[in-house]
Amino acid sequence: MTTIQKRCAWVSEDDELMLRYHDTEWGTPLYDDKKIFEFLCLESFQAGLSWRTILNKRKNFEKAFAGFDPVKVSQFTKKDFNQLMKDKGIVRNRLKIEAAINNARIFLEVKAEFGTFSKYMWGFVQNRPIMHTILTIKGYKPINDEAIIWSKDLKKRGFTFLGPTTIYAHMQAVGMVNDHMVGCFRRKS
Repeated sequence: MTTIQKRCAWVSEDDELMLRYHDTEWGTPLYDDKKIFEFLCLESFQAGLSWRTILNKRKNFEKAFAGFDPVKVSQFTKKDFNQLMKDKGIVRNRLKIEAAINNARIFLEVKAEFGTFSKYMWGFVQNRPIMHTILTIKGYKPINDEAIIWSKDLKKRGFTFLGPTTIYAHMQAVGMVNDHMVGCFRRKS
């Protein structure tokens, strides 16, 4: 007899990519700066689009953005920018590409100031995930107070395309917020 795992209501059981993302990444506390930079980039490109669109292009983004190495991305030139604008495998939005390059530079500044970007980031939730009690799909919120405060700090530092809604999605993705629904097998992990 096969046991079916109960998941968050937003996950389609016939969408292998989203299943894998939900089951292995979403909501897992993340402390690795390179992976954090990857999620910041992907979340900023997702603004106004579906997360599924970004997941489908994730490998292309990884290749286009030097494996999400913030040092390499921070050194991208006008030539690199022009190549990205021609890359059909990613979201070719001028402002979002400019933001990714700009944000890489500032990411490194924050990392230098705090020792790791992770240390800076996790400080906004007192170094532990916020647990929400979500019973239905309508229980999800687009932002929280911490996302508002953090996005203001990011803006003050010069980051772009990282407003409160995008930052809240990032917080969910990297486990700063545990928004797995009550009953989801990932809720306590």
